[in-house]
Amino acid sequence: MSGLEGTLTDFLKLTFLSMVPFVLASQGTMLSGRTGVFNVAQEGIMLVGAAVGFLVSYITGSNLVGALVAMLVGGLFGLILAYFTTTLKMDQFVVGLALFFIGTGLSSLLPKIVIGVTLTPPLVPTLREIPIPLLSQIPIIGPVLFKQNILVYISILISIALWYALYRTNLGLKLRSVGENPKAADALGINVVSNRYITSIIGGMLMGLAGAYLPMVYTGTFTDLMTKGRGWISIALTFFGAWSPLPILFGSLFFAAVEVLSFRFQVGSSIIPYQFLTMLPYVATIIVMIFTFGKSRVPSFLGQNYDRERRTL
Repeated sequence: MSGLEGTLTDFLKLTFLSMVPFVLASQGTMLSGRTGVFNVAQEGIMLVGAAVGFLVSYITGSNLVGALVAMLVGGLFGLILAYFTTTLKMDQFVVGLALFFIGTGLSSLLPKIVIGVTLTPPLVPTLREIPIPLLSQIPIIGPVLFKQNILVYISILISIALWYALYRTNLGLKLRSVGENPKAADALGINVVSNRYITSIIGGMLMGLAGAYLPMVYTGTFTDLMTKGRGWISIALTFFGAWSPLPILFGSLFFAAVEVLSFRFQVGSSIIPYQFLTMLPYVATIIVMIFTFGKSRVPSFLGQNYDRERRTL
């Protein structure tokens, strides 16, 4: 393998490795948004998912158990969001921000309660690569696509499955109708409340898994605020992907590539200030929002609470 080919392969492989938190958090945002629930607590849910996933993995010695518990905690946050917005009809943005602060606080508190303050950070084993026989031997494409950890494969499969479910099944049609015109959906016998609850819970589970991915792949340990704004970026990414699973998947690769480039420049550049390089993912987010926010096709009832007793929406 030549030097240029090796550099390109490493860059693309890291890009796919880094896209997972963006994909999972954005698909969770998209899914709940498709029924009208606009979740803005991604950053907090990811942080508490990272903390809980790490702690459970550390205690049990199993990343699988840690990931599952992180998903359960994320689902609990989604359930709380659904209850306060769908049942109690409270403002979605306010409830989401409250959950963000709760998640952020819990993520800092739980490790101190369970482990305490230590000079040497406790570690958990990071996820191993799972090469797919024969396919992983293909030049460039093989190591990039077919020699990754299990959650890279899962995030891609989830994106494809969500696209198929939303656009090729009767269930997807019902979900989209709830987010577009819940009154009409209700009149047709579609349970608006239960669909909002289910998508909010599953969306929260995906966000919790996105958070758990960070200590299990990036660092092997948990550090405060380790999501570094990825939850907020996932909101922009959802608009960038037009609230559709496959465009979100491809958009995640773009944001992941920007993140990898910023890390590479931080290591190899002594000319560009470090502070500017750390800003790159967020600068990219602002640029994307400028060009896509007003043009993105969003669910018509996004961010609004449905009250079937009202005559008009």
